[in-house]
Amino acid sequence: MRFLINGLTLRGAAPMRRLAFTLMLGMLLVTGAPLAQAAPEAPAASAGAAASAPVNLNTASAEELQALRGVGPKTAELIVRWREEEGPFQSVEQLLAIKGIGEKTLARLRDQITL
Repeated sequence: MRFLINGLTLRGAAPMRRLAFTLMLGMLLVTGAPLAQAAPEAPAASAGAAASAPVNLNTASAEELQALRGVGPKTAELIVRWREEEGPFQSVEQLLAIKGIGEKTLARLRDQITL
């Protein structure tokens, strides 16, 4: 039993796709159009460099702290408020005193922060 799809039988669909691909490839080669273009790497490299630079807990603003993965506006404000009330951080573990930062969050932040 044969089924019709858009006027083509199922047996005839695959050879038509191959023919269309071959014709399009031929057009690209004849016209000299590039087959693929690489994405520019400069923006990606600068974004990677910015992401790898650790944020200093004792000098960062709330906006800079929000750049950390897992730190939103509320947590950033709590970090700044704690720093203003208690003084500069002496160790990274002091972040555990801030509501919303637990052991898992601290473990995730360790490579992103410095004192």
